[in-house]
Amino acid sequence: MSAYETLDPADWEDLRSLGHDMIDDMISWMKDLRDRPVWQPMSIEQKEEFFEDLPDRGIGPQKVYEEFRSEVLPYIMGNPHPRFWAWYMGSSSIQGALADFLTSVTNSNAGAGNHVGQLIEDQVIQWMSEIVGYPKMAGGIIVSGGSMANFVGLAVARNVYSGHDLRSEGLRQSDRQMTIYASTEVHSCNQKALELMGIGANYFRRIPVNDDYTIRIENLRNKIAEDRSNGFHPVCIIGTAGTVNTGAIDDLENLAKVCEEEDLWFHVDGAIGAIAMLSDHVRPQLKGIERSDSVALDLHKWMHIPFEAGCVLVKDRKQHKSTFQLTPEYLQQNVRGLASGNDWYSDYGIQLSRRLKALKIWMAVKEYGVLKLGRMISRNVEQAVYLASLVSEDPELELTAPIGLDIVCYRYKPTEGTYDLNALNKEILIQIQELGIAVPSYTTLNGNYCIRVAIANHRSRRNDFEFLIQATINIGQSIKEDFVI
Repeated sequence: MSAYETLDPADWEDLRSLGHDMIDDMISWMKDLRDRPVWQPMSIEQKEEFFEDLPDRGIGPQKVYEEFRSEVLPYIMGNPHPRFWAWYMGSSSIQGALADFLTSVTNSNAGAGNHVGQLIEDQVIQWMSEIVGYPKMAGGIIVSGGSMANFVGLAVARNVYSGHDLRSEGLRQSDRQMTIYASTEVHSCNQKALELMGIGANYFRRIPVNDDYTIRIENLRNKIAEDRSNGFHPVCIIGTAGTVNTGAIDDLENLAKVCEEEDLWFHVDGAIGAIAMLSDHVRPQLKGIERSDSVALDLHKWMHIPFEAGCVLVKDRKQHKSTFQLTPEYLQQNVRGLASGNDWYSDYGIQLSRRLKALKIWMAVKEYGVLKLGRMISRNVEQAVYLASLVSEDPELELTAPIGLDIVCYRYKPTEGTYDLNALNKEILIQIQELGIAVPSYTTLNGNYCIRVAIANHRSRRNDFEFLIQATINIGQSIKEDFVI
């Protein structure tokens, strides 16, 4: 008779030993990050290893881990490294990784049920509400990231301001086309959200920006008035607290005023900057965020929680719940037992099955305290100012945008000769990445391709930015003749 099969280990002590090795290896890997390249590309042969046939039989945990160490770990994206400044990603922490391990082992469903996971998420939502200046009883939910946080906030706005029972009757019952407003610098995830919600990209009004890349309030007012006169139905303004290109913060106070005067929903995409309410240095720039109706935060960015950890807050909990609540017979809540309680998180989003993402946030806030987290944010802002000063001091470098929060955009521009500067700077950036020196990213501003450094990294030091600038100049000088025009 064959032994009873299970996915538990045949020998728990062997697994315990392997688990200890994994933890030791990963702590050493994190501790020695600075000694390794930020990123390195894979060869064609190495990539082909990931096209193996579906395995019929397993090879055991030890061999799988050995493959991870040799074939995966050296080629990860690299965002925990102190010189990773691409796109906008936090650098995480080893403590957060351990919290994720606890989440995976306990494997709770945070969508439903009467268990402590619900209380942990309740407290995290309360803390985040306090940070942005919302009332303690505001609604909210932990989600995968800023994209889903914006989707939820905008879905509530659409349902509340549609003018009819949209959940029952759908968009076809609307007698006027809804319109949403944001600056031309708004993150693309907002357009995706509006497309998925049936509003359509053509009715997402992109308002021009000022020289500092913040939304032009008068243009916004004029567009709303024009749309009303043409029979459209303005619904929501999206203010951006930290644009993805330059880190610019819209005038949230004036946007709140416009929304109040025009009776519009005020949503803030704060995926980059909202958590900077923790920073004494940045908080004044975010004035008005507390007047919004909803706000999206991305805690795996500047709060350094491991992926995934986003959050959306909705000031009116009832409006939030009425947008998503649906209770079939198999989810009826009881007075007692595991299925008791009357406020499950499945009523505040589209997921029923949900990982307990709130645990690692809860543990991080308790471990560090918000004052320390705020100091990390302030230091990154100071580092952005320092990097900009290094750029300004060198005649072969040029700032391409004002500093917004912690984002610096610059390019290499030789003092003599005529070059294809866009192609030259693109090659400089690629070489900086491929050599493992650093990982900035890029953007194009006013037609100028530029190197973009987003400093959301608690491990970065001043000499890291000096290293980046010297590498930019050295590479630029060595290759510029290939780009003469």
